[in-house]
Amino acid sequence: MSTTESPLTATGPSKPGTDQATKETLEDYTLRFAPRSYRRWTPMVVATTALGGIAYMADFSIGAGIALAHGTGNALVAIAVAAVVIFVTGFPLAYYGARYNIDLDLITRGSGFGYYGSVLTSVIFASFTFIFFALEGSIMAQGLKIGLGMPLWLGYLVSTLMVIPLVIYGMKALSKLQVWTTPVWLVLMVAPLVYLVATDPGTVDRFLSYAGTDGKGGVNTASVLLGAGVCLSLIAQIGEQIDYLRFMPPKTEANKRGWWTAVVMAGPGWVVLGALKQAIGVFLAVYILAEVGPTAAPEPIQQFRGAFDAMMPSWMVIPLAVALVVISQIKINVTNAYSGSLAWTNSFTRVTKRYPGRMVFVLVNLAFALVLMEADMFSFLNSILGFYSNCAIAWVVTVATDIGVNKFLLKLSPLQPEFRRGMLYAVNPVGVVAFVVASGLSIAMYFHALGDTLQPYSPVAAAVIAFVLTPLMAIVTRGRYYLRRTDDGIAEPLLDAEGNPSGTTYECHVCHQAYERPDLAACQTHDAVVCSLCLSTDKVGDHVLPAPDPAPATS
Repeated sequence: MSTTESPLTATGPSKPGTDQATKETLEDYTLRFAPRSYRRWTPMVVATTALGGIAYMADFSIGAGIALAHGTGNALVAIAVAAVVIFVTGFPLAYYGARYNIDLDLITRGSGFGYYGSVLTSVIFASFTFIFFALEGSIMAQGLKIGLGMPLWLGYLVSTLMVIPLVIYGMKALSKLQVWTTPVWLVLMVAPLVYLVATDPGTVDRFLSYAGTDGKGGVNTASVLLGAGVCLSLIAQIGEQIDYLRFMPPKTEANKRGWWTAVVMAGPGWVVLGALKQAIGVFLAVYILAEVGPTAAPEPIQQFRGAFDAMMPSWMVIPLAVALVVISQIKINVTNAYSGSLAWTNSFTRVTKRYPGRMVFVLVNLAFALVLMEADMFSFLNSILGFYSNCAIAWVVTVATDIGVNKFLLKLSPLQPEFRRGMLYAVNPVGVVAFVVASGLSIAMYFHALGDTLQPYSPVAAAVIAFVLTPLMAIVTRGRYYLRRTDDGIAEPLLDAEGNPSGTTYECHVCHQAYERPDLAACQTHDAVVCSLCLSTDKVGDHVLPAPDPAPATS
């Protein structure tokens, strides 16, 4: 949304250098709290938009890769284990994002990491977006090669460049794209599966009895955990879901049923559809294995080509398979490019105190993805995801534990999220220590540094260590490093009577835009208020509130 469309119009001249930041962040509130004046979508529209972003084809490849290595039984158990972990950890994050209208980076700042400490996790999340952009782009390039004879290197380039026009305009454009393409995508994905099961029930028996390339087939702990580790690389997907859920309308007595349904469905509930897609990937890979071999079976274009071939005339097979792949790639990769640009911009702005524009980091993210594609990352997919999952698990479990345990059970972490500069310590050892130790040890285990026997347990170690260390560090530090200040200098409460972020607006005296109460803090040097982005870009700290004087010692 441009500033001319926004109800938050300027009331005076802007400070030099803030015009671009103001214009771009008002389009979709890139680095800040999303105000209720902008959140005009219904809960179901927000949920549909968020779920449209999980139309990626990688699930089919992930499920197929696990099954080919370990057999159907191990694959299905691994998928189920990962889905439970992802749902449980995603629920508190989705709730906080939807309730307080902030993205996962802003949640992370006040949930154990501190203002600069969460730069670590922003980079982890940005890496997630370009890894999965590269994966989806590779799948699309495979489709374009089969359908149009396009060389893979050119397909990689096309799949990268085509999302740029779509990702420029933020939530408004993305909501329309996801809502209109989701029905077509669902029909193309589900129809061939239903047809195969209905017309050839034997496919189900072959699917369930497939023993994997090693021929053993029995369910065993090591195989399940190795497979679950690959699936758990998707745990960071909750960050992309929250990039949409932050635009949920206020929760009220009148809409609470629809509000909760949308949050659960589009928040942690994304993994239900994700797990089903992984299981479908196993089914389709087993179905086409004899025809295409184990190397091509994990490729979604081959899977759906084989499925469509069984149910329709041959002249329709390739066009429909390519159409499904292209639609899926566009739906997810606009989200990957969008969310990645937010994560990079958040990190860069905090570290340098300069806002270069979100489009700069759209291009940076796409460049990283293109390099991975040209390096043929698809051929070593499971190795990349298995390694990456350790970092992602450590991060998400740390933040989820801080919310669920440190906030609600131990009462050591403040219930209301905080993200503004000056209100938080630079680094909070609670989350940073838990994350660094959990990810470091689990990565060492993954690369066999602690022995071959422990290697499959690296994702379990990442989750358990993060879950134990997060409350332990909060107890050791007595929660003292969460808030640098408890008073932001504004008399009005942050939340209204229903517990929603206040909609009262104030003018930022730096950029002269009006912002809602949660996005502002009092200025150190003026009798005025400053918005969160102007605080982030304040190079000399003129406007940042000082730490309060320590309480005098009592005799």
